[in-house]
Amino acid sequence: MSDNQTTTEASEAAEDATPMIHGCPVTDSLGQEVIHATVGQYLDVLKALDDEGYTMCVDLCGVDYLDFMGRSLPDGIAAERFEVVVNLLDLSNRRRTRIRVQVPAAAPVVASLFDLYPGTEAMERECFDMFGIEFAEHPDLTRILMPEDWDGHPLRKDYEVGRIPVQFKGANA
Repeated sequence: MSDNQTTTEASEAAEDATPMIHGCPVTDSLGQEVIHATVGQYLDVLKALDDEGYTMCVDLCGVDYLDFMGRSLPDGIAAERFEVVVNLLDLSNRRRTRIRVQVPAAAPVVASLFDLYPGTEAMERECFDMFGIEFAEHPDLTRILMPEDWDGHPLRKDYEVGRIPVQFKGANA
């Protein structure tokens, strides 16, 4: 084997290697950096990003991939039914990044970001209410959109679609 062949193989391997940030694979989505953290890495990665200047959480939401389990993810990241997606901004350096965390249906629990980003309080409650994803150490993880006695989580793909009777104030029934 020649030195040129070894150099070519090494450069091809480097091109195939997935970039990493804070021990998590990173991909690109239409020019935006996407960090794929595991549930165990989630809070540590967010703390590190906060330290790097990502001081604003502009969005946190849940996704149910019940019918799309074969989606493309980086090597080392196993597709799970649920996903929590967090979008962060670094206003000083004009940077934006997205964090995607795969959340298993058997134990849909991730750490709360409330202590890092207090503005996530309502976003986490909405994700809990609509998808049933719990946020550990959240200060008030209660329903925010649905009545407290509502059964189920309406944005889950297996939630039965039904008709809810509309009631009008003062209408004669």
